Amino acid sequence: MRRRRLRAGVAVAAAGLILAVSAAASFGFDWGTDPQAQPPLESAVTEQVKRETLIDYITVDGELGYGEGLPLASKATGTVTWLPEAGATITRGQAVLRVDDLPVVLLYGQLPMYRQLTIGSKGDDVSQFEQNLRALGYSTFTVDQQYSPSTATGVKQWQHDLGMPETGVIELDRIVYAAGPLRVAQHLVRIGAGSPADVLSVSGTTKVLTASVAAADAGWAASGVALTVTLPDGATIPGRVSSVEGGPTSDDQSGGDAEGAKVRVIISVADQKALAGLDRGTLTVRYAAREKRDVLTVPVAALLALAEGGYGLEIVDGDSTRIVAVQVGMFAGGRVEVSGADIAAGMTVRLPL
Repeated sequence: MRRRRLRAGVAVAAAGLILAVSAAASFGFDWGTDPQAQPPLESAVTEQVKRETLIDYITVDGELGYGEGLPLASKATGTVTWLPEAGATITRGQAVLRVDDLPVVLLYGQLPMYRQLTIGSKGDDVSQFEQNLRALGYSTFTVDQQYSPSTATGVKQWQHDLGMPETGVIELDRIVYAAGPLRVAQHLVRIGAGSPADVLSVSGTTKVLTASVAAADAGWAASGVALTVTLPDGATIPGRVSSVEGGPTSDDQSGGDAEGAKVRVIISVADQKALAGLDRGTLTVRYAAREKRDVLTVPVAALLALAEGGYGLEIVDGDSTRIVAVQVGMFAGGRVEVSGADIAAGMTVRLPL
């Protein structure tokens, strides 16, 4: 992973240019008064003074993927007889694995499956289960907090469709709850392994970007911060920091010391269609760290170091040129903010060669 300030590169280039110009001035070259010190105007490189917005970006690399995989545990006792393929998406009502050739089924919810459900059971977990059963098309019951005989009737129909014993009872080990669909990252056991066990590594199905950033440089990274993501074809889409995970990342070789520690920045992208053809890879992520609107700018290379101190520009007036002093402000994207009484938008500046 790399992190770079565009401003830093520009500043280095500007410093090099200014040193070179200063050296030329110390040897007696004065581009403002000696017309022989520069090529003829007809062969000169020129640029216009522009009025625009300068943005200083922090740029990082984001690895495209589905986020960190988390272990999925099977509580069923027996032998694992089937696992979904890596990369498969598991949705509500589908099996996440089979144990002793019976399915362990994914349902959606925040409460974990922590007890057997049978006639007479009451509570939020009953309501959560009934909501799922209704979403799967079973409607013999009222969705509430009471596991009634009509609920058991719907459960028997569901068990029949799954090829399970039609008991009307929901066993603790036959349901796994998650917030939504799951994507299988990898197998943690082989078919034939024993269960209970952590059997799969799973993630969400939404693509995200993960950036590893030096902790000392991650002050900009906070939940909700807006970013710009550049796609391989050069198009850009909006992104947003969804979370920042503290502590050294897996690629941190510093041993955990504070100076070398990194944080993991998770970046969400609302426009998932824009990522449809991309499964893996590195995308450029930019954060607008500083912005100045409606300022006059010129290329950094147009700056001249004046013998009397400060900076100037060589302004082209028809067939002649003149040097005007300017104040230098923000650097960004190869351009620099300039101001002064003798400078205005639309003027032509000559770039020293």
